[in-house]
Amino acid sequence: MVIDDVKSVVAYTLRLDEKAKKLDARTQLFGSIPEFDSMAVVSVVAALEERFSISIGDDEISADTFETIGSLAKFIEAKLAA
Repeated sequence: MVIDDVKSVVAYTLRLDEKAKKLDARTQLFGSIPEFDSMAVVSVVAALEERFSISIGDDEISADTFETIGSLAKFIEAKLAA
């Protein structure tokens, strides 16, 4: 499932270790995960592009997309379907 891969990418990129077990679709990213800051977005985007063989434009990166793990997974699913 895409959401499982997204969780894995986020956890690995941010080095969340044990915290990764608590990630689910409702997990808020900004503000809830201290490791997830504006610099981390760049790393996560690059890791997602590599994992899913997609390209994410700067104009596609928004607060809505990165609101939760679930919203990020939906964004990736839409990219894969395009």
